[in-house]
Amino acid sequence: MIFKRVGSGRPYPSHGLDAAAWAAVPPRQIRLDQLVTTKDTLQLGALLDEDSTFFGDLFAHVVLWRGELFLEDGLHRALRAALQQRNVLHARVVVVEQ
Repeated sequence: MIFKRVGSGRPYPSHGLDAAAWAAVPPRQIRLDQLVTTKDTLQLGALLDEDSTFFGDLFAHVVLWRGELFLEDGLHRALRAALQQRNVLHARVVVVEQ
């Protein structure tokens, strides 16, 4: 099992963060098996593209809500890490309160 659970959608309330606010959150390591995905499909091009982070953040975006870590952005990074036999991912984690 790569992820804790595969979800389809964001169960948490909106956090209102834009790209600049995400960039201010320091990255940390997160175990892949602790993540719940918010997408159940992936565009294969995003996974295979070597320049997939050219216009985006280098780190995945994770939301901590009700004790669970939700992978909001960066599914392709997480799967690439798993394919490379890594069990951790560098991600920016934001806590969302109820």
